[in-house]
Amino acid sequence: MSKSFMEKLLKGAKVEWKALGEVIISNTGGGTPSKAKSEYWNGEIPWASVGDLSIDGHFIKKTRNHVTSEGLKDSSSNLISKGDVIVAVKISPGKMKIAGIDLAINQDLRGLKLKDEISAKFLNYYFQILILQGTGTIVKAITSKDLEKIQIPIPPLPVQVEIVRILDAFTELTARKKQYNYYRDQLLSFEQGEVEWKTLGETCDVYTGGEAPESSSMSKTPTDIYKYPIFGNGAEVYGYTDRYRIDKDAVTISSIGANTGTIYFRKAHFTPIIRLKVVIPKQEGILPRYLFHALSSIAIGSKSSSVPNMNAADVKRISIPIPPLAEQERIVAILDKFDALTNSISEGLPREIRLRQKQYEHYRELLLSFPKAEVGPT
Repeated sequence: MSKSFMEKLLKGAKVEWKALGEVIISNTGGGTPSKAKSEYWNGEIPWASVGDLSIDGHFIKKTRNHVTSEGLKDSSSNLISKGDVIVAVKISPGKMKIAGIDLAINQDLRGLKLKDEISAKFLNYYFQILILQGTGTIVKAITSKDLEKIQIPIPPLPVQVEIVRILDAFTELTARKKQYNYYRDQLLSFEQGEVEWKTLGETCDVYTGGEAPESSSMSKTPTDIYKYPIFGNGAEVYGYTDRYRIDKDAVTISSIGANTGTIYFRKAHFTPIIRLKVVIPKQEGILPRYLFHALSSIAIGSKSSSVPNMNAADVKRISIPIPPLAEQERIVAILDKFDALTNSISEGLPREIRLRQKQYEHYRELLLSFPKAEVGPT
């Protein structure tokens, strides 16, 4: 994440660091009702242990065990209110979730009621970073007192909300991409002999992008004259020109640099540059969108050089399954729905994140990395 992005997000506001104990109203412990008394168990009150925190998302809304009102009363367990933060202090110290319901907790957990100056979701994301970085702040076990000493960055609440929004969108995008990949791989898994496999050299025309147009014959933004996009090996449009080389829907394959093997679907009327490979079906029996999904399921790249690159011969050797046209249409209809959903989620992400295709963890760390003011001994 660039410094300018964070500066824009903060809008000149300072980020204060505080001990966790300064931003909580209460820190409540838990316990376990006697397991020798059956009347304490299988009641109406959800009772959480560390294992119940191993869920996706921010909120814990159900538990594996339940206790009775009598069991809660006759033990050191306590009821934690919906919206409070639950954090493990043993077994998986630092693991955190937000109570999505009122629930009781055991002795390995603490319930934190937060002040209004900090968002529970923001705190949850920040604790993920503490575990990930392994700074020594989070250890195999932590006392309640030491938990409250952990230093937390407190940007203005609107900044916290925006960071949470970005990371929530990225989390959703990651989940949807996994879902897309799963269904794509299932739909494109054919039994031996079920469909014919052919190389791209047999079924497609393969073109290589040339030099970029002179600056005098292109524009960085579309105009009435310069309206045809120019694509290189990255995701972004390089610029716009007054003519096009490709007049059909096509699949492009990045063929040089770090993006080698990356697949994009491009609508008709564009110009490829910088050795970008363009693949167009040369027979009506292959749908361009099917070709895109089929190639997306294949790990494409060069292993022959320290500088990743692919030539046209490499591309022509790639084989894909060719099911009947009706089956291609069915596959495309299903996978395009997932593709549209991931694209709509991507639009909610900042441009820097959307275009660079970095891992979620990378941006989570950067979005939560605030400069720490130097402090003297306490």
